[in-house]
Amino acid sequence: MSTIALITGGNRGLGRATALALATAGVDVIITYRTNASEAAEVVDEVKQLGRVAVALHLDTREVETFDAFADALGTTLRDTWNRDTFDHLVNNAGVGLAGMVADTTVEVFDELFGVHVRGVFFLTQKLLPLIADNGRIVNFSTGLTRFVNNGPWAAYGAAKGAVEVFTRYLAQEVAPRGITANVIAPGPIGTGFGGGALQNEQVSEHLGGQTAMGRIGRPEEIGGLVATLLTGNTGWVTAQRIEASGGMLL
Repeated sequence: MSTIALITGGNRGLGRATALALATAGVDVIITYRTNASEAAEVVDEVKQLGRVAVALHLDTREVETFDAFADALGTTLRDTWNRDTFDHLVNNAGVGLAGMVADTTVEVFDELFGVHVRGVFFLTQKLLPLIADNGRIVNFSTGLTRFVNNGPWAAYGAAKGAVEVFTRYLAQEVAPRGITANVIAPGPIGTGFGGGALQNEQVSEHLGGQTAMGRIGRPEEIGGLVATLLTGNTGWVTAQRIEASGGMLL
């Protein structure tokens, strides 16, 4: 029987890298996308080229009221594609990178960040728990910015991710009787288009890379590979943990 992972926001950035790393490791994937169906279709094609099965489903994690319909669509997809009623691993990756100093952050920006990263993650996980197979694994995404501040305009974003970390510990306690683990991966600076693509700027990249022990920013495939290791390796004894992948930033 195939192993199946669901990755939210899997059409680009870390979600795409995670989908490809899991496919390389022999896992079938379901990715979700909010916009840009063509990007999602490209990821599905890439996964298929790696010899695995892939499906893309639309999902806006800000819209909690749509989660019932999404769960129904997911159940239909599982039955039609894999002849299963469950999937194995949930990766809550979908996110939005909105910056702002405390003095400048608006209520709208704050609500958007907490809506996607906290409210959406909490209630989507709640809705999908009955569909996750026993002994499955859940990975939530946080950020290195919950540990270091670095004089950046990320107060609300970091606070939202801090909430994700606390939620994950409570979640790990609740799902443990089913053999399910729940962990957080906290990336440092990674060269993706997240947050407006600032880390794709050479000067910004060099500056932040100089603050890491490794002397560079990370690559998306390094985070995807870590997720794949956590989901497919002999890591069932690891749960309720925050695993930072920042290249040793600001040690």
